[in-house]
Amino acid sequence: MKHFICVTCGTQFAATETEPDGCPICLDERQYVGQGGQKWTTLDEYAKTHKNVFAEEETNLHTIHPQPKAGIGQRALLVRTKEGNVLWDCVPPLDEATITAVKKLGGLATIAVSHPHYYTTMVEWSHAFGKVPVHLHKLDAKWVMRPDDVVKFWEGDTKAILGGLTLVKTGGHFDGFQVLHWPAGAEGKGVLLSGDQPYVCVDRKWVSFMYSYPNLIPLGPDAIKQVVKSLKPLAFDRLYGAFPEQLVKTDAKGAVERSAARYLKMIGGA
Repeated sequence: MKHFICVTCGTQFAATETEPDGCPICLDERQYVGQGGQKWTTLDEYAKTHKNVFAEEETNLHTIHPQPKAGIGQRALLVRTKEGNVLWDCVPPLDEATITAVKKLGGLATIAVSHPHYYTTMVEWSHAFGKVPVHLHKLDAKWVMRPDDVVKFWEGDTKAILGGLTLVKTGGHFDGFQVLHWPAGAEGKGVLLSGDQPYVCVDRKWVSFMYSYPNLIPLGPDAIKQVVKSLKPLAFDRLYGAFPEQLVKTDAKGAVERSAARYLKMIGGA
């Protein structure tokens, strides 16, 4: 019995004797099956080829990024608080060196993941740190490919976790898409950890919003307006996206609102 992992998206599945028939997350129109067809790997195989690189982005915020690229290529972010550390989003590889490095930073008290593309090996991460809870929105429950008691579904629009951090359900890219608000970040001006939404553009004064990023399917006007409405009550000056160098360093809330207005104007949905 093995917990097979989809090579293309990095999602780990419940233990089986043989490889799954396919990956529902990649078969969905927001993702894709690799050009070479469905392929599988395992954590043991990742340990032979990958390592996780740590970096400090600002005080009490560290990133964990696999090298070479694993799955979609996102990074995980670790927020340190006096009440314990929060892992935001997950990356597929997890080995003893990574566990040791995280423990040196204070371990993990809880995990939260923005959306199904980054669920990856979240159950493995939880088990490695004492089976800490993994907080996901209930609207995305069907996308969990490895069910486990550590996965805790919540409902509604916001959920306070620990250390002053709050999960906010925005919808949009996925029905249960959530972001993490960290009020103490950016020297007390507030930080938004956004996963893929809002998505930091190459011109980092702007963000964007998509139903599918790889397949270039736009998000409709009602969904855009809902995302902006969900973020309106939050104070944040800085925004970290899912990939390295995705950072709106200052005036991030203004960037989100300006970007949404531009987007809506271009699609005639203002």
